[in-house]
Amino acid sequence: MASKRPKADVVIVGLGWSGALMAEELTRAGLNVVAIDRGAWQDTSTHTPPAVNPDELRWSSRKELLSPPKDNTMTFRNRLDQVAVPQRDYGILELGKGVGGAGFHWAGMAWRFNPWDFEVRTRTIERYGIERAEDGELQLQDWGVTYDELEPFYDRFERIAGISGTAGNINGEIKPGGNPYEGPRTREYPTPELKTLRMMEIFNDATRKMGHTPFTIPAANLSEPWVNPLGVAMGACSYCGFCLAYGCGNYSKSSPQACIFPALMRRPNFSVITEGCVIRVNKAEDGQTVTGVTYIDKGGREVEQPADIVCLTAFMVDNTRIMLNSEISEPYNPNTQEGVVGRNFSFQTISGAHMWFEDEQINPFVGAGALGSQIDDYNGDNFDHSDLDFIGGAGILTLSRDGLPIARAESLPEGTPRWGSDFKKAYAKYYQNYGILFNQGSSMPTRTGYLDLDPNYKDKFGVPLLRLTYDYAQNDRNMAAYTMDRAVEIAEQMGASHITPFNFAAEPFTTAKIASDHVIGGVPMGADPATSAVNPWLQSWDAHNLFVVGASAFPNNAGYNPTGTVGALAIRTARAIHERYVQNPGPLVES
Repeated sequence: MASKRPKADVVIVGLGWSGALMAEELTRAGLNVVAIDRGAWQDTSTHTPPAVNPDELRWSSRKELLSPPKDNTMTFRNRLDQVAVPQRDYGILELGKGVGGAGFHWAGMAWRFNPWDFEVRTRTIERYGIERAEDGELQLQDWGVTYDELEPFYDRFERIAGISGTAGNINGEIKPGGNPYEGPRTREYPTPELKTLRMMEIFNDATRKMGHTPFTIPAANLSEPWVNPLGVAMGACSYCGFCLAYGCGNYSKSSPQACIFPALMRRPNFSVITEGCVIRVNKAEDGQTVTGVTYIDKGGREVEQPADIVCLTAFMVDNTRIMLNSEISEPYNPNTQEGVVGRNFSFQTISGAHMWFEDEQINPFVGAGALGSQIDDYNGDNFDHSDLDFIGGAGILTLSRDGLPIARAESLPEGTPRWGSDFKKAYAKYYQNYGILFNQGSSMPTRTGYLDLDPNYKDKFGVPLLRLTYDYAQNDRNMAAYTMDRAVEIAEQMGASHITPFNFAAEPFTTAKIASDHVIGGVPMGADPATSAVNPWLQSWDAHNLFVVGASAFPNNAGYNPTGTVGALAIRTARAIHERYVQNPGPLVES
């Protein structure tokens, strides 16, 4: 028999970026909010202060800020006729170990998706015809929300996080120095772009000569001190390079800990339960609403948290698994393409080129997690696909980060000995002279790329593991090969002496290779309840007081990191809850 806690106005499941942003918005509106997180409490001053943070072995190699595989195992197969087996290592799942989620250890790239990404089906049909949108493999759908509708909430997220960058499009006017392909924004970034380091200079010079428009990546590694709208102060980045897989002892990398918790934790109408694993959302007897959630506490006891409103804001695999285990909405069936929960899993289609130079001094130990230059000439639909065998594209970028001594021992030209004096000489030389062109590509959903509950494996609580069935779409394979060739051309223009192209999509997809950790889908949003689990406000079509927020809502993946879009959607949903739903509970969109 589960024990029962006092009822809350809102229960939030997962206190990462989505959960923290929603909790801040809802408590400021006066609602009583209880958050439940599977991990323990963690904060900068206790867990990653300056004396502890720059430890490559602890954080990057041993991944101590990441949730261990035993706590988030899923099973995997490429095809429907295969038997899925459990993933035994971190692989593509880099979930956070404690509160703050992946927002505590992320690198800091803070993109907005392009207008095309939100209406990929409609715009593909308009430009190339319906046969390109319905090729028998792809399963394209619009998001039900446009870039213009989301823009004010992107702006709010960027203000809270203090994002550094240079705008390329303000109210339709293209500005020098920024991304000319981005959607129009109402104002400049809160803080200026980060410094341009040597690898970026080489990339910028080469791509400009080729007719491209390079720009500095928008970053949550702040270029100067910033006080956000919540009154929280952050410091300027010191370019230490310890960002991806690390906290930030300098308080200059945006995270829930750095940007939101100092304000949120002072509010008497907010509380957090740590080390509580939510296993299901509880449905009302009428099946039309939900009554709260059930979780397992750190002592192994089953506890019920009642609430008027439930917000699932966990990592996308957890959101999907909880929805499936709660039997809310119909699970997706890949054979009939019916059902909605588990639908539209997508990844990130990665290719590019490794580069080595002979006489450079790149100083890779100076950098920041999101610091780099990019061109968007081959991203999304920014170029004509009429004569190409794919839709979508990739941002082609170079990075000024991760000059980590252990990891860089792997970044040597092909044929370099792996031990002895020749290895030492090559390592001493090419540590200073290595660079990468990384093509972060879009990923289009397929009819057979989905998530469901595994029939053979369960976790320690008796809940079935999540099963992933996925392989790269041929569309995405073609895109990755095309953009890889463009990266090689850029590397040659940059003057690299050794170039090794790579294309993760040239082989079958596997969860073991960390091409990226940007997994999305499973509880997709949309305007049609036949193809989406949540409406454009991320409200369940089948239980109007349940909201499912995060990258699980993305119907497709763009050629960008997802965090900025996750943040904007979370703020938009929270506003809708306290401005519209609380006054008149019910569906925000007619089905």
